[in-house]
Amino acid sequence: MKNIDSDFFLTAHKFWKTVVDKETTVDPAQLQAQIEAHKRLLNVFQAGNYFYMIFNMYTGNVDFVSSDVKEILGYEQEEISAAFMMDKMHPDDKTHFLNFEYKVVEFFKALPYDKIPYYKVQYDFRIKKRDGQYLRILHQAVQIDYDEDNFYRTLCLETDITHIKQEGVPCFSIIGLDGEASYYNIQPMQVFTKSYDLFTRRERDILKGIIEGKTSQEMAAQMFISIHTVNAHRKNILAKAGVKTALELVNKSVKEGWV
Repeated sequence: MKNIDSDFFLTAHKFWKTVVDKETTVDPAQLQAQIEAHKRLLNVFQAGNYFYMIFNMYTGNVDFVSSDVKEILGYEQEEISAAFMMDKMHPDDKTHFLNFEYKVVEFFKALPYDKIPYYKVQYDFRIKKRDGQYLRILHQAVQIDYDEDNFYRTLCLETDITHIKQEGVPCFSIIGLDGEASYYNIQPMQVFTKSYDLFTRRERDILKGIIEGKTSQEMAAQMFISIHTVNAHRKNILAKAGVKTALELVNKSVKEGWV
């Protein structure tokens, strides 16, 4: 993989090294098993094409990247490294990226060990494709290889949301899964405070289904509730979000960092 030394990359690498003090090796089959175990992340947001990566916190590099990266960005798998991705990032988004990564490290260092599986990180940034055009990527990440002292590897899902968010500054959120508290639209100097959750836990399940493109019938069968109940929740969600259609809901969910 191509590696690019820069102050930008080295600064981020210093953040990552504060949560890991040794390198580990993982069997490829074991990595694949970890990916399968975290497929719920890959199903959280499918409003665009995506690829995924396994990021190594110690080396600051990428252990694996899916072949979809070529279709989305135009680059070959072997070209992709963390430094390469950061080099292709829009110059105006680089400071945001460093602030976000600093806050991510700060959050997980303070998080109780048993809470680690219940949080995902997300933020957006622009990245230059091989043809010179910029895409806006929604970055989502969960920890998949860690112990009580170190974070070794992260599973990252990179979704093209250019069609949803053409303009605006990057947005950063840390989302609690399975009922854990969330932190939305975190600002660089902000102390972590629990965000007011606009939706109930059941409404968040329905919201997830809407974003995944599921029908009311599919959600009702999956959740063992009636279609009438699903539709009632859908109406409440649209009203709380201040939108009229599912498409508007998906767009606003991305822009507000709700997903």
